[in-house]
Amino acid sequence: MSNRDKLIVALDVADLGAAEKLAAMLAPYVGMFKVGLELYTAAGPEAVRRIKERGGRVFADLKFHDIPNTVAGAVRALVRHGVDMLNVHAAGGRRMLQAAAEAVKEEAHRQGRPAPLLIAVTVLTSLDEAALREELGVGRSPEEQVVFWSLLAQECGLDGVVASPQELEALRRACGPDWVIVTPGIRPRGSRRDDQSRVLTPGEAVRRGATYLVVGRPVTSAPDPVEAAVSILGEMGAT
Repeated sequence: MSNRDKLIVALDVADLGAAEKLAAMLAPYVGMFKVGLELYTAAGPEAVRRIKERGGRVFADLKFHDIPNTVAGAVRALVRHGVDMLNVHAAGGRRMLQAAAEAVKEEAHRQGRPAPLLIAVTVLTSLDEAALREELGVGRSPEEQVVFWSLLAQECGLDGVVASPQELEALRRACGPDWVIVTPGIRPRGSRRDDQSRVLTPGEAVRRGATYLVVGRPVTSAPDPVEAAVSILGEMGAT
């Protein structure tokens, strides 16, 4: 997989026109675009359709977390919209994860298309160990909790997880070389952390075993988004 294929740019904007403009500008340099809660809530499936029409691949980052039947129905809908990757939250538990995995495969078969990657969200990159323990009542460290949920997702038939760069090496040891790890919290050298707590540079994340890197504001808020994306590709290659 090339560095371009590994780079996912998060279109975390509420305006569909702005998202389309960014997608058109960045398509030659980016393997996939993330449509998250902000854009999907504002524009709905139309956001996915327009990016797909431009030849872009779409990661639907909606973090479904509900009862198994509801999540199964939601992931079926995303498969029909033609997304290339989608996620659910590992905190939904075994039955929910299994229902999601089965629904993705069944709906993709019904549509006659390859199944999109289904990954589980683990510990949000905005949470540190103190927040995990004091606010959420989780007794494990972030790394321990990420590995725990990742192994559960693997048992339930998912393709991978979303996890911060700090857990990459532990995940590779626990889940093997083929497990998909989608890594947000990527900050190029010299950039701000913003609201992320557990971050790493693009080059270091690739070196530690990330399959995909998700980068948002360092690209989309840059004076020249193309230049910012090209710079990140350069950092990814310097491993």
